[in-house]
Amino acid sequence: MSEVFPVSGNDSTAQGRIGLVTKKVLRASLLAATCFVVPEILTVNAAAQNLPTLGDTSREELSPLMERRLGEQIMNAVRRDPDYMDDGPVSEYLNRLGNKMLDARPDARGEAAYDFEFFAVRDPVLNAFAFPGGFIGLHSGLILAAQSESELASVIGHEIGHVAQRHIARMLTSQKFDSLIPLAALALAVLAARTSPDAAIALATGGQGLAIQRQLNFSRDAEREADRVGFQILRDSGFDTSGMVSFFGRLQASMRNYTDNAPAYLRSHPLTSERIADIQARMLDQRYKQHADSLEFFLTKARVRILQDATIQGLMDAKVFFEGQLKSEKDEDKIAAEYGLSLVALKQFDFAAAHRWLDAAKSKTEKLTSQKSVLTTSSAYVSVAIDILMAEKRDGEAVAEAEKAMQLLPLSRGLVYQYVEALLSAKKTEAAGVFLRDQISLYRQDARLQNLLAKVYDAQGKQALQHIALAEAYAIQNTWTPALQQLDIARREKDAGFYEQSVIDAFEREWKEKHKEELAGERKHKLTM
Repeated sequence: MSEVFPVSGNDSTAQGRIGLVTKKVLRASLLAATCFVVPEILTVNAAAQNLPTLGDTSREELSPLMERRLGEQIMNAVRRDPDYMDDGPVSEYLNRLGNKMLDARPDARGEAAYDFEFFAVRDPVLNAFAFPGGFIGLHSGLILAAQSESELASVIGHEIGHVAQRHIARMLTSQKFDSLIPLAALALAVLAARTSPDAAIALATGGQGLAIQRQLNFSRDAEREADRVGFQILRDSGFDTSGMVSFFGRLQASMRNYTDNAPAYLRSHPLTSERIADIQARMLDQRYKQHADSLEFFLTKARVRILQDATIQGLMDAKVFFEGQLKSEKDEDKIAAEYGLSLVALKQFDFAAAHRWLDAAKSKTEKLTSQKSVLTTSSAYVSVAIDILMAEKRDGEAVAEAEKAMQLLPLSRGLVYQYVEALLSAKKTEAAGVFLRDQISLYRQDARLQNLLAKVYDAQGKQALQHIALAEAYAIQNTWTPALQQLDIARREKDAGFYEQSVIDAFEREWKEKHKEELAGERKHKLTM
């Protein structure tokens, strides 16, 4: 079973494993199960061919390569979830932070040398989770709750520990086919939760009851091991290891009703107090190391606060919070508050105030000599500036701002997407098409680039090429049925010439074969059940 590993035994774990009593918990804790459902074929077994033969004594666990493939399938589903936080500056900060930790302990990438991906999802519950193959998600509520960068890093280190120790593969090995019983129920629950939370609860509860004790026993050991590996990574990457203790302490206080009072057999994770004691014992031999929080940490929290709830009430609450934060004596807090107020003003279409607050934040940042480099290493400021200019319909200036920013931040994927959107808004479709084709040659597995290219072709009236680009976006995500449907639409467009028809024929042969292989794997799995 593709497991989710929360950082504490809260309602998202104890209830999530036993009953999954809310739709929100279902979505947050069961995203991993969707990897076993080929998106266009809503059956539980559709992707089970990605599992090895668990009864084979010569290979009783998922290979690292298989784990990565499994994780990629999960992420294809996660990125389509509306609560996936698809935000350039947030993603870039989390990935810089996570990769800084991995650079200090490269062995944590495993024998397959995984390229880890760190991302955020909208959810107020304090939680985080790991998917196989190096994909780590953090709830927005957890990011906001972290009071220091070391605390946030401690959670990331813990989740890296789950991946590095291959807990998912080891769990599958220990459970063998028993793991497929709750897996089937969880996959169905994910689908049912979209329309009926009650139906999801019934499905998940019945299936999990058959194998719950094995999972709980494994999870307790996995959590302890992940804590210890995470502590080592935290220490070696230069963070304050006391951040792990302080964050666990806050989790213990906020989750006391779920953790300390729950019957022992329902505790899917060791008591937080036990975990704190274990880490404190390890700190005794360590020299205290203070870590200065980066300004990006504060800017990211401000951005996440807006992105977590952009409703009218949510923006009003955020504005009150930031106005209170302006009174802080810390420069970083004041800068983050001004940055946050700029975002609030942008969302409220008060563009003059948005410019004013953003300029104030940038001015204070420049005065902090130790943090001056943040203006040239982070996309946080320029991303807002581009958004404001585009909202004001100053498309030419937005394009110029994006071009200047990309020279300073050539690896920023968020700026790439913003640049294309600015070009499209400025009706510079030829330039957008040329730029996108260059980007696609470098990042062939980026479905978003293909979707943007489809928008370019649509603006140019090239309907056949538009649907071919959409088909490629679906194919990158291994969703073959809609990919083939888009090819069929492209074939029937009036502007589908010899070149387009040749491309369509080549893709169709390739993708039908891949789809056939998946369906064969599904039938084979059904026969073994």
